[in-house]
Amino acid sequence: MKGNIIWRSGKAKKTGGIGTHVTAITKRKFHVNLQRVKALLPSGEVRYVRVAASALKQGLVTKAPKRTWKKGDEAKKKA
Repeated sequence: MKGNIIWRSGKAKKTGGIGTHVTAITKRKFHVNLQRVKALLPSGEVRYVRVAASALKQGLVTKAPKRTWKKGDEAKKKA
């Protein structure tokens, strides 16, 4: 068959088969698995960044260290 009109019944998702949806005109899209992560930037700044889960698994992003102080601690020290 030509174009997008192909019947791939019984095939796995990755190989292009998800039932009757495969015969639709719109092609399937695989979106990136983005996660909102607190990261340590090269400048030393801690920020929330949207990162792909695959990048997190590969260790491409340095996660920010856990906070050791509480919100009210700074005010108590000044007083």
